[in-house]
Amino acid sequence: MARGNTSLLFLILLLLPLLLELFIVQALVINSSTTDAEMERKALLEFKAGLGDPSGRLSSWVGGDCCKWKGVDCSNATGHVIKLDLRKPYQPSEAVFPLSGQISDSLLDLKYLNYLDLSSNELSGPIPDSIGNLDNLRYLDLSDNSISGSIPPSIGRLLLLEELDLSHNIMNGTIPESIGQLKELHTLQLDWNPWTGAVSQIHFMGLTKLEHFSVYLSPATNNSLVFDTNSDWIPPFSLKVIKIGNCKLSSTFPAWLGTQKELYHIILRNVGISGAIPEWLWKLSPQLGWLDLSRNQLRGKLPTPLSFGTSHGWSMADLSSNRLEGPLPLWYNLTYLRLGNNLLSGTIPSNIGELSSLRVLALFGNLLNGSIPSSLSKLQNLRFIDLSDNHLSGKIPYNWNDTKMLNVLDLSKNRLDGEIPSSICSVHIIYLLSLSDNNLSGELSPSLLNCTGLNSLDLGNNRLSGEIPKWIGERMGSLTQLRLRGNMLTGNIPQQLCGLSDIRILDLAHNNLSGSIPPCLSHLSALKFMALLDTPLDDLYADYYTERMDLVVKGKQMEFQRILSIVKLIDLSSNNLLGEIPHGITNLSTLGTLNLSRNQLTGEIPEDIGAMQGLETLDLSSNRLSGRIPLSMSSITSLSHLNLSHNLLSGPIPATNQFQTFNDPFMYEGNLGLCGIPLSTQCSTPNKDHKDEGDENEDDKDGWKMSWFFTSMGLGFPVGFWAVCGTLALKNTWRHAYFQFVDEAKNRLYVLIAINVPCFKRKMERNGGTHG
Repeated sequence: MARGNTSLLFLILLLLPLLLELFIVQALVINSSTTDAEMERKALLEFKAGLGDPSGRLSSWVGGDCCKWKGVDCSNATGHVIKLDLRKPYQPSEAVFPLSGQISDSLLDLKYLNYLDLSSNELSGPIPDSIGNLDNLRYLDLSDNSISGSIPPSIGRLLLLEELDLSHNIMNGTIPESIGQLKELHTLQLDWNPWTGAVSQIHFMGLTKLEHFSVYLSPATNNSLVFDTNSDWIPPFSLKVIKIGNCKLSSTFPAWLGTQKELYHIILRNVGISGAIPEWLWKLSPQLGWLDLSRNQLRGKLPTPLSFGTSHGWSMADLSSNRLEGPLPLWYNLTYLRLGNNLLSGTIPSNIGELSSLRVLALFGNLLNGSIPSSLSKLQNLRFIDLSDNHLSGKIPYNWNDTKMLNVLDLSKNRLDGEIPSSICSVHIIYLLSLSDNNLSGELSPSLLNCTGLNSLDLGNNRLSGEIPKWIGERMGSLTQLRLRGNMLTGNIPQQLCGLSDIRILDLAHNNLSGSIPPCLSHLSALKFMALLDTPLDDLYADYYTERMDLVVKGKQMEFQRILSIVKLIDLSSNNLLGEIPHGITNLSTLGTLNLSRNQLTGEIPEDIGAMQGLETLDLSSNRLSGRIPLSMSSITSLSHLNLSHNLLSGPIPATNQFQTFNDPFMYEGNLGLCGIPLSTQCSTPNKDHKDEGDENEDDKDGWKMSWFFTSMGLGFPVGFWAVCGTLALKNTWRHAYFQFVDEAKNRLYVLIAINVPCFKRKMERNGGTHG
């Protein structure tokens, strides 16, 4: 019994130090956890203090338990902060504003953090240099901010990082080689930052798990980022997605890409590659969902037929703006096909209607000839058709009833003839119709009457005849661009066009229109106010169709593309329009170009034309306008092109503001009554002629005052003289009193001088003696 008690006591004494140590360790762990939790809470509050939060997204960040704060997630096991998700949410039903400010160093105290998403905000400043201290981080997304500076080299210490997205910022400098140490990284996105320097094999040395690599830069970077790899380099990774744009990749197609057998998404846009497309690439077509090799110098013929992958729901092939030649291929299963600006020739395959999944077909700027196959109008999913700038001939397919989803039809700059098919507007959702620069004939019949949703209608430079239909202004209320120039249209300009309140481009030049300019054009509100007008083309498909229009601006015909939506123009030149320029047209204060030249307009230029402060181009040449050049025109500071030649204008040319820059006599020639610089005819009284109306009014007032001044002097002198002298001569008592006053004044002055002069002399003598 005693021995058993002794053994028990010995066992207790043996275990006691272990139990005590365990207790101490547990106490330390609890104390450490409490300390860490408080440190994490303070770190988050310090981060919040440096942020602008107009929507109150961080309003829940109060109280002692930061694990309950919005955007903060903690571990169930340890209670540490492991996730911070402050990405700006997409909530169309309510206004949610982005966070602003800088990424505070305090976030580096969240040492257990494995997920950090601050994307889609307005954060600025650099990434903290010690970002590598967050060595538990697996996900880092700082995209869509205004973060600047370079990538800290310490980022190479994030050895657990799997996804890194720094795209769409304003970061610069070189990409650090330490990125190559991120052995767990499978997604690397560095798009839309102005990187410089070189990317070498060292950058990819340890990226054995990389699947998604994207460095698609802005075209403004001018290929400032260069890839420098050996021709025999074999990457350690197997990519599925590669996006490289506006960089200098290689002079020929990179051989190392041939080792990437799992690729399904390839973008190599404007990367400087030339030569033929390798055969191995076409063998990947069954798995390719996206192929973009546009804006390079690729040559050769395209294989046909091919089938592209469908595993991702839709697919795209863009090989536009190269030097590819040969016939148009048939590529199946594609949603988007862009082969524009190449050297493709021959006819469009008659069985193109078999490409049933096509939504976008862009074949502009090639050498395609022959007729447009009727099967094209059978593609029910087509949204955009652009066959412009080819050599296509014949008639436009008659039946468009099946293309119920068509938004854009551009057949301009071909050799098409015949009339516009009556079914072309059976589709009520068509937004853009461009049939310009063909040989189309006939009248603008009610076949276009159903195009009620049209945003842009361009039928210029054809052989269309008849009058401009009134229903264009009555039924096409969504029009922002109407171009009918270069046809054989007759009759008056219908007043109904004034109902097109959103119109920004009205081009009716080079027709046979007559009558007067409708005064109601002053009601075109889009030309009176500054406004951003959204168009139905501002969606996903706008990336695959570039709207184009030829306009005469500043005396030259130019093709407008990207900035077409901000052009504001009225061109009624080269018609037979009569009457005066409507005074109300000066209300169009944001109009950029007004061309009324080569008509038969009479009367004077509106005196308040200076109210058109947006004018950059004004052409009133070859009319019969008379009177003076309004001096208010000199206040149009944006005016850079002016042509008033061949009219009946007279008087001096203004010599202030913008007119000081108009040194070409051509813009005034043919006006025999004009004088002044830059003409050789000098004005006889230039100073008088150059005064504006306000100055003339002031001169009139000053002249009137001077006349009254001299008249008053002429009358005042004799009146004043005879009022005094006449009274003294006639009034004996006044005469004696006046001369007595003069004698007394003379005597007082004499006495004053006689007394004060001797005193003054003695004072001067004393002062002289003292100084001596």
